[in-house]
Amino acid sequence: MLAIYKREMKAYFITPLGYVFLGVFLLVSGAVFCFSTLYEMTSDLTEYFATMLFCFVILLPLLTMKLFTEEKRARTEQLLLTSPVSVFSVVFAKFLAAYTMFAGATVFSGLYFIFLSFFGNVRIGLLFGNLLAILLIGMAFIAVGVFVSAVTESQLSSAILTIGILLGFMVVSSLSDYLPAEWLRFTVSALSVFYRYQNFSHGIFDIAALVYYLSITALFLALTVRSVDRRRWR
Repeated sequence: MLAIYKREMKAYFITPLGYVFLGVFLLVSGAVFCFSTLYEMTSDLTEYFATMLFCFVILLPLLTMKLFTEEKRARTEQLLLTSPVSVFSVVFAKFLAAYTMFAGATVFSGLYFIFLSFFGNVRIGLLFGNLLAILLIGMAFIAVGVFVSAVTESQLSSAILTIGILLGFMVVSSLSDYLPAEWLRFTVSALSVFYRYQNFSHGIFDIAALVYYLSITALFLALTVRSVDRRRWR
């Protein structure tokens, strides 16, 4: 698994994709930070993190769209699947490489908060609550992207479908206003990534939300393993 992880990490930097992702991520996060905090002359980071969640819908598919579609295009998938590693190891190594890129970019963007601390009172509890939520949501989103990459044939279709699914996870709670039954509105809202994020945004560690994000990650990685394993024996 380690060899596949290293291979995927290397692939991000021998092609423009890794540099494009890091550049766009830091450009977007920097712009959002400036307009949501510096321009507004506030140390409240709530708007910054909430906006970045919606930016992830576009940014994270850049990391995942090639993971399996590129193997299919280059006709190296069967060679990879017949190597002496389990399908789970292949899937998890690819997932871990994409998540490393995302987490690295997120941690690097933490320099903004150090800069902000010189000019305002940054509430550490809220900061770490939001950062933890961001990392958990990114993990779940990347797992979705890995699955979509495994079941699509091109990078473009993988990116578009992933964006659609992630957007659905984000906005599903807004549909609850149009549902007649209270229990149905609660159920639909509970499926929303943004709804589950609210407690973290106030510095409250939400175990139910943690389980929710981990469950999404495990579900889509399991679906990916199942999809890839089926192709392995064709």
